[in-house]
Amino acid sequence: MDNNEQEKASRRDWLKTIALGGAAVMTGHISQAKDIEPAAAPAARRIPIAVSTYSYWHFQEQKYPVEKVIEDAARLGFDGVEILHRQMDNETVPYMNKLKRLAFDNGLSLPLLSIHQSFVQPKPEDRKKDIEHTIKCINLATQMGIPAIRMNTGSWRTVKRDANYYKDGKEPPIEGYTDQDAIKWCIDSMGECLVAAEKAGIVLAIENHWGLSSNIDYLLEIYKPLASSPAMGMNVDTGNFVGDPYPQFERLAPYATIVQAKTYYGGGHYYDLDLDYKRIAGILRKANFKGYISLEMEGKEDPAVAVPKSLKLFREVFS
Repeated sequence: MDNNEQEKASRRDWLKTIALGGAAVMTGHISQAKDIEPAAAPAARRIPIAVSTYSYWHFQEQKYPVEKVIEDAARLGFDGVEILHRQMDNETVPYMNKLKRLAFDNGLSLPLLSIHQSFVQPKPEDRKKDIEHTIKCINLATQMGIPAIRMNTGSWRTVKRDANYYKDGKEPPIEGYTDQDAIKWCIDSMGECLVAAEKAGIVLAIENHWGLSSNIDYLLEIYKPLASSPAMGMNVDTGNFVGDPYPQFERLAPYATIVQAKTYYGGGHYYDLDLDYKRIAGILRKANFKGYISLEMEGKEDPAVAVPKSLKLFREVFS
């Protein structure tokens, strides 16, 4: 064997050794992999459930203290408390700091400040007042560490709010105007409010709250042009649909930032519904909703009984 043949043979032996060594390493890795237990599937995340202070006070003459709601929510095991603006004792900094500290000490969040305003007003100066009111409430939310505000479209107020209204939601415009006028007012007014909300880092969550927003097509017509704003959101209320709620809820669920979920134990104060919350929970899961469910107990039963009952139901269906 000459030198060239010896070099070729040595090279072949070296390559064979490397190949066998690599195979041994791979075999060892495979063997070890067989011994490793598969990683456990991540635990399902629990949907956080808040309770609205409104659940304890349905605009009765005497306000139910927000502080008592916070304490009761902590005792019952809620994750947060939604504050109804009209239920606050005042808007002073010491009072707001007190609520924020009380929630913190009790391990609760304050996810939503529910306010009232209407942009369905023909006079620009009237709409401006409600824009200014909203901006003021953005500042209140900032002070209390609340990340989102419930917003309304408003309504024409041309019909009486009775049982029939809540069944069909029909409300004709003021003479000389159209619903399309009102939609434009809402888009323009919300746009002004969003400028302040973006600076403050507050989400403005528009709700299907009767009036113009009883029409889901109208609500989406207002929402979609504003959806590019990082401060734009949607609050979907399970009890505020005209007609069959489930198809409409399914349409809004993909846009939901927060969901207000109503119960009516003891019969409703304004109307009565028998909502299928298992079905509602399924719709939210399909939409990959991960935000807060906020209880609005709107029944006549004592909140001391109806609120815990509602929480039990929600823990079961939204788990």
